[in-house]
Amino acid sequence: MNTEPRIPDPDGFYEALLAAHEGRTEARSADLNARLVLLLANQCADQDVLLACIRAAAEEDLTTTTTP
Repeated sequence: MNTEPRIPDPDGFYEALLAAHEGRTEARSADLNARLVLLLANQCADQDVLLACIRAAAEEDLTTTTTP
């Protein structure tokens, strides 16, 4: 799993991602994110890398969540 930045124009990518969500409800934004994840996963097509990414994302979520 590669975690080093590799997107040539990260600000442009982020801007396009935000624009894709503009005007959508929270539910429609979640649907867009789900479709995007599946499309990007298909581009990767490496099951081991995809599973490592799932684990890393789940761990990150645990480390950034605070308990009230």
